[in-house]
Amino acid sequence: MTSATATAPTGLETGAPRRGLASKIVDRIGGGAVQVIMILLGLFWLVPTLGLLVVSMRTTQVNNAEGWWTIFTKPAELTLQNYADLLASGFTASFWNTVAITVPTTILVIGIAAMAAYAFAWMEFPGRDLSFLVVVGLLIVPIQIALIPIASFYGGIGIFGSIPGVVLFHTAFGLPFAIFLLRNFFVGIPASLLEAARMDGAPEWRIFVSVVFPLGKPAIASLGIFQFLWVWNDMLIALVFANPENQPMTKALQSQMRQFGSNVDILSSGAFLSLIIPLVLFFAFQRYFVQGMMAGSVK
Repeated sequence: MTSATATAPTGLETGAPRRGLASKIVDRIGGGAVQVIMILLGLFWLVPTLGLLVVSMRTTQVNNAEGWWTIFTKPAELTLQNYADLLASGFTASFWNTVAITVPTTILVIGIAAMAAYAFAWMEFPGRDLSFLVVVGLLIVPIQIALIPIASFYGGIGIFGSIPGVVLFHTAFGLPFAIFLLRNFFVGIPASLLEAARMDGAPEWRIFVSVVFPLGKPAIASLGIFQFLWVWNDMLIALVFANPENQPMTKALQSQMRQFGSNVDILSSGAFLSLIIPLVLFFAFQRYFVQGMMAGSVK
């Protein structure tokens, strides 16, 4: 009797799936080499920041005559006089104006959006879904169409040109995205945790403060970084709603462009000062930022 031999159907592959060229290259060069490459790419990304720092610490004559990379052979060309001239020009007031605008805006957006997101995610009330659709629809409303109506409204109530007016505008237009982001994160919190808290007699505000808000730290930190950077780097709203005495750094630098013309040393020192605070903030909270961006990608 002849034994039957099982054969795979013609045209079908058996065994492990074929691997791509990229995965084979990664296996050959090893994980350590990949890390080295990523570090080198990160350092390359920081080269413009290093160049800005060097330019901000050299005179205009030196910057016009040489590239910034020559500082490695001529470190004596570095000076802090540019920063002294910048601070003497009134830039310090613009820095604190930026802080006075950015910090309250970020706190207000996070606080209001977190409470609204919790309500949309875990509370039942009439018109909840319709209200959330309205919030999502506000994401596509451009800021430019609200500039003239809001400016007229601010003029009527007497806050046009003031810092509170700028803060309120940024807060209003930052809330739709903030509510959308936090609501999508909060719905991923296990319902059993909230039900257990309710069974223990905890009111809604207690559940929000003790359960939802701590678990939402990654998304809240990500939102805080985004909102801080948007407001810190904004110039459009500052140009429209901020008076010269209340102008933030972005508007001050724009005015320096007209005043100093081609004085790159003054402009670069101001640009580096406006850059360093967001950079420090990002590196301080990058762990929460990555967690917030990855939230919901793995079940």
